[in-house]
Amino acid sequence: MSISPGKLKHLKALSNAKGIIAAAAMDQRGSLQKSIASAKGVDVKAVTPEMMSEFKTAVTRVLTPHASAILLDPEFGLDAAKVRSSNAGLLLAYEQTGYDNTQPGRLPDLLPHVSAKRIADWGADAVKILIYYTPFDTADINDVKHAFIERVGAECEYNDIPFFLEFVGYDPKGGDEKGLEYAKIKPQIVIGSMAEFTKPQYCVDVLKVEVPVNAEFVEGSSVYKGRKAYTRAEALGYYRRAAEVATKPFIYLSAGVGNAQFVESLNMATEAGTDYSGVLCGRATWKEGMGIYAKQGVKALEDWLQDQGVKNINAVNAALTGATPWAKKLGIAA
Repeated sequence: MSISPGKLKHLKALSNAKGIIAAAAMDQRGSLQKSIASAKGVDVKAVTPEMMSEFKTAVTRVLTPHASAILLDPEFGLDAAKVRSSNAGLLLAYEQTGYDNTQPGRLPDLLPHVSAKRIADWGADAVKILIYYTPFDTADINDVKHAFIERVGAECEYNDIPFFLEFVGYDPKGGDEKGLEYAKIKPQIVIGSMAEFTKPQYCVDVLKVEVPVNAEFVEGSSVYKGRKAYTRAEALGYYRRAAEVATKPFIYLSAGVGNAQFVESLNMATEAGTDYSGVLCGRATWKEGMGIYAKQGVKALEDWLQDQGVKNINAVNAALTGATPWAKKLGIAA
C-alpha cells in the first residue's frame, strides 16, 4: 500500500523507536469541563478556558516524556502543545466536541475556525476526527457520516497530512452503552465500523478504534464483574475478526475506562494475536486527576501525575509488547 513521503514523515514523528504509536490523548473538552465542574460543585460555565488550558498543559508536560505523541484540541490545547516533550509528535482534533443532539443520529460537525491546512500550519503531524457510528443506524444517517468523512479525507490528502479517524459506537435506540445488552452487540458494531472506514474512498491513514468487547463482561478476565456476555475464547475471536477486516493500521482507544480495564483489554489483544499498531490513550491514564485538580489545584494535579499518572501510562506502554509496527500493516519498509 503506497503512502506519500510527507505522510510517512509525520507517521514516524508520531511513533516510538519500534514504529508503534504509544500516544496520549488530551483533547477532551465538554466532558472535561463537566467533570471538573462536578468535582468542584460549580456550574460548568465556571470552568474557564484558562482552567482548561492549565489542566491540559500539566498533563502534557508530565506525560509526554513517556509517550510517542499527544492528541490535543485547537480550542484549549495549543499552549499545551508548546510544552510537550521533544520526543512527542502532535495530533490535533478537527471536530467540535460532542454531537448535534437536536436530531437523531449523533451527527458530527467541524470546528468553524479550523481546517486541515491550519492544523498542519500549527505544526501538527496528524488530523484527528471523532464520529459516533454504528452500522445499525439508518442508511440515511450513516450516508451523511460517510460523506462527512470523505470530505475530511480529501482535505487531508490535499494537505499531505495523516488522517486519524476515531469512531465510537452507540445504541441508536438509546440503550446503556456500558451495560450487558450493549456489550453483546458491541463486537458487531466495532467490526462493522472498521470494515466500513478501512475502505479507500475515506483516505483514512490510521483507524482509532474501540476494543471489540467490554472486558468487564468477559468471563475470566481480570476485571470481570460476574455477568457474562462472552467467554474469553469468544472475546479473542472478536478481536481477530475485527483485525482481519482492517486494511489500514489501527490503534486502540481507551474510551473512558479505567487503567486496569484498558490494560486487560490490551492483554487480550496480544493474546488474540491482533496486528494493532498501538494506542491513543486518554482518561485511562489521567482521569482521577480531574477531581484532584478541581479540589486542590494544578500543583496537586502535577504531583499526582508525576506519581500515579506516570505509573498508569507506563502500565499501558508495558502492555504494548504485542503491538505491530504500522509500516508492517501497510506492507512498506519501516
